[in-house]
Amino acid sequence: MKRSTDRILTTHAGSLPRPNDLIEMFQANAPADVLEARLGSAVADVVRKQAEAGVDIVDDGEFAKAARGPADYGAWQSYAYQRLGGWEAGGVDTGDLPLSPGAARLKSSVNRRDWVRFADFYQDYFRTVQFAAMGPLPRFTAPITYKGQEAVKANIENLRAALRGVKVADAFMTAVAPGSFARGRNHYYRSDEAYLFALGDALREEYKAIVEAGFILQLDDPGLPDTWDLMDPAPTLGEYKQYARICVEALNHALRGLPEEKIRYHICWGSWHGPHTTDIPLRDVADLVLQVRAGAYSVEAGNVRHEHEWKVWRDVKLPDGKVLIPGVVSHATNLVEHPELVADRIVRFSETVGRENVVAGTDCGLGGRVHPQIAWAKLETLAEGARLASRRLWG
Repeated sequence: MKRSTDRILTTHAGSLPRPNDLIEMFQANAPADVLEARLGSAVADVVRKQAEAGVDIVDDGEFAKAARGPADYGAWQSYAYQRLGGWEAGGVDTGDLPLSPGAARLKSSVNRRDWVRFADFYQDYFRTVQFAAMGPLPRFTAPITYKGQEAVKANIENLRAALRGVKVADAFMTAVAPGSFARGRNHYYRSDEAYLFALGDALREEYKAIVEAGFILQLDDPGLPDTWDLMDPAPTLGEYKQYARICVEALNHALRGLPEEKIRYHICWGSWHGPHTTDIPLRDVADLVLQVRAGAYSVEAGNVRHEHEWKVWRDVKLPDGKVLIPGVVSHATNLVEHPELVADRIVRFSETVGRENVVAGTDCGLGGRVHPQIAWAKLETLAEGARLASRRLWG
């Protein structure tokens, strides 16, 4: 895990704007050889563009995760269906959430509490974004298996080839965490705990492949905080943490034996552009986040609903040897943050947890959340803000 030893390093949360022709290929189910050739060149282009924008720790833009449109928010987790066996197509199922033994049975709401509270706004919003067009959830009706070996191998080779001749500090690849993929899909295992652990065992093959290839593994787990908003009526904090704890335990089970310094863990409160008034506070789940066996923690911190939560780290100690990756530019606005504001945010975190323990990042993936021109402008202002902060912090 690279640290900011003499300047503030920069990275982002994973998803970057996909080329239109690549999206069209996914939509048209292009032949595998044609699609793979285009993926290789697209990944090479996006790695080069990240380096030119000043990003230090880069990725493949998540291009191989089959987004079906420019604003397809779901590819970060739905890609796993193509790599897992044991499921079949089924109707919408909002069944029991994964809960540890003895926890109260909490049902998933069809809508988030924020969506109900601001129903008129969301009715208009959902007419214009693909985020709302989520189809029926497939159901696991047999033992879960992993069959994505060739797919992840191809992803690894594309990123490795793209990095040749490009000067960056490091590279990462993303994969979904069990808890953020599991909800409402278990129709085979006798308990939701057994289901989550089986899912973790299957996804572990992907995790191992990425780490053994020499890349940083980023676990995407927005479900850890944002499932809170799906529970209607709201549970007690104790009930919710009992649910979230089993998700963390299943993830740690999947990560067993893998080096923490090659793993980073990402949370956010969902990528839709809405009020977010019912988000669970970071303070209430920070202890669970830090239980994940990772060397770095990527946390949404740059938007106006969560920016104040930098103060949490004054009271919640970042463990020795760990890195914090706060979002200092946001996916939730078309405004491009000023570099001075980005620098202010970075310095604030650096003075709280130590400059060497901070890598500047984004709140969430930028692909599909803002226009491509804005996404790249945000990465450039991230890099410029990091340079300004480095001058303040190191002189």
